[in-house]
Amino acid sequence: MKTALALLVAILASVPACKQEAAGPGPSPAKAPPKAAPVAVIPPLAPDNIVSIAVASPDHSTLVTALKAADYVTSVANPGPLTVFAPTNAAFAKLPAGTVEGLLAPEKQGDLKEIIKYHATTSVWQPEDLKDGMTLGMANGKKVTVRVVDGKVKINDATIIASVRASNGIVHVIDTVLLPPSN
Repeated sequence: MKTALALLVAILASVPACKQEAAGPGPSPAKAPPKAAPVAVIPPLAPDNIVSIAVASPDHSTLVTALKAADYVTSVANPGPLTVFAPTNAAFAKLPAGTVEGLLAPEKQGDLKEIIKYHATTSVWQPEDLKDGMTLGMANGKKVTVRVVDGKVKINDATIIASVRASNGIVHVIDTVLLPPSN
């Protein structure tokens, strides 16, 4: 079901708007009332940008839901370059019960935005560029610390388990949600 929904979103995002043409002579059609502006428009997505990669991944449906709830689809789909640390569904499941649902509530959008921005930084940081002890400034103004433990790259307490190059940067799949420090 989630894969079908992701596919539907991708298809709808890539279909141009259709124009209704007049059918020729005869009575003119009744003028339709103006439509309300959509709340959030998903831009046409390149098939290999960061958002498209997340939408196509069954392991990132919670992240995609969070991006939509925070109204950040367009931000993460921008030309970049960006490095995104993308928690899996299993990473979100490690959070205390009710945390994800609470963050998806409209009144928590500000908190959700801060958490999402703590998962993104400018530039493209390949795995081999991430050195033990370095810090990265994240989009929310906070910093993460890179550690290399037994050859595995960690961002704070999250381990990078895969990396996927995107047209607008790179996605590092991580096993833990990064929570920004409160100070």
